[in-house]
Amino acid sequence: MYAVRWTMLGIAAVALAGCGSKTETHRTDTVVATGNAASAGSTSTSGAPASAGQSFANAAAASDAFEIASSQFAQQHASSPAIKKFAESMIKAHTDSTAKLKSAAAAASPAITPDPALTATQQQKLDGLKALDGTALDKAYATAQVEAHQQTLDALKANASNQGVPQPLRSFATQLIPTVTAHLNMAKSLAK
Repeated sequence: MYAVRWTMLGIAAVALAGCGSKTETHRTDTVVATGNAASAGSTSTSGAPASAGQSFANAAAASDAFEIASSQFAQQHASSPAIKKFAESMIKAHTDSTAKLKSAAAAASPAITPDPALTATQQQKLDGLKALDGTALDKAYATAQVEAHQQTLDALKANASNQGVPQPLRSFATQLIPTVTAHLNMAKSLAK
């Protein structure tokens, strides 16, 4: 009787040990509660989907990080003075946006810490830009800026009214819409 009980406990222990308690963090392109694919976010370390607020904050932080990194490269390697000037203004604007995002996220209840890790798509675009130079870089950078700003604008509009997103982040989104719209229009004029 005791041997059967010990055998069953041993099997249960092995089964539980196989499950493990290892925690892994993965950056994925999950869809925010709004259903907007442009609002890519991440999952939490427990594997559960991130809240709408966390997903939006992560998407906004990654967008800023992409804009800054791609613009720093363009500012140093582009051939067009107009592209270089635009890139310089994007670095400043997205550095400011990151500070505002962090402030809004900290004011959320509970506080949110934005994750600026680039999505796989953003990293691929950045790597593609870094493989170019001259007029090919100018054109690709302008096109990437149009796409990135359009996606950001769509995410801002969707999350500005998303009740699942904390109020400070909704206000951040609302306040940023005119700025991102202006950046999109400037990028479109460069991409022509």
